[in-house]
Amino acid sequence: MQEMTSVRNKKRAEVVIKGLKSRQMTGYYAETKEEALKIALDLIPEGSSIGWGGSVSVADIGLKDAVINGNYNVLNRDAAKDKKEKREIETKIFGCDYFLSSSNAVTEDGILINLDGNSNRVAAIAYGPEHVIMVVGMNKIVEDVDEGIYRVRNTAAPINSQRFDIKTPCKVNGCCANCKSPDSICCQLLITRLERHPDRVHVILVNEDLGF
Repeated sequence: MQEMTSVRNKKRAEVVIKGLKSRQMTGYYAETKEEALKIALDLIPEGSSIGWGGSVSVADIGLKDAVINGNYNVLNRDAAKDKKEKREIETKIFGCDYFLSSSNAVTEDGILINLDGNSNRVAAIAYGPEHVIMVVGMNKIVEDVDEGIYRVRNTAAPINSQRFDIKTPCKVNGCCANCKSPDSICCQLLITRLERHPDRVHVILVNEDLGF
């Protein structure tokens, strides 16, 4: 069963990669987390400045640890001592060489769908960092934008909300209530249908279930 799923995922990834290329983004396919990590590190020259938003997938493949322990200029928001310092680091990240992220969903024809609370992540995906490297498990591939938005609101957000000390309907009930809670993590929706600058966005598709 696992072998058949892997064959199907590779074929589906080929379709997604073609879609990404048509939108001036570059796609890659990795069978394993280890292969995905190698692809990502091969894209980042030593000495580059690197930052990230809130991404479990980037951590899942070991990319955060690799750059923290490597020869890079890391803007590590996770090491901030308080909210003020975290915001200062996140602001500096807009000028970094490489921004590491995932995507909440990717359509088969290469559209990226992302929904954020504080929105520093979607802002950096849209503009700022010289390059964006995304690590995306095949569990996040969807047919179209409508399915992608549904996935983000009804799968990703209710699970992601469990990590935080917040009070939202999705954390309590496990499903989206289209809330306007002050704690909402679904404030800004970014749909990337085309990247203006070729070679800026690199999407590494991984034959694993990563993130939410």
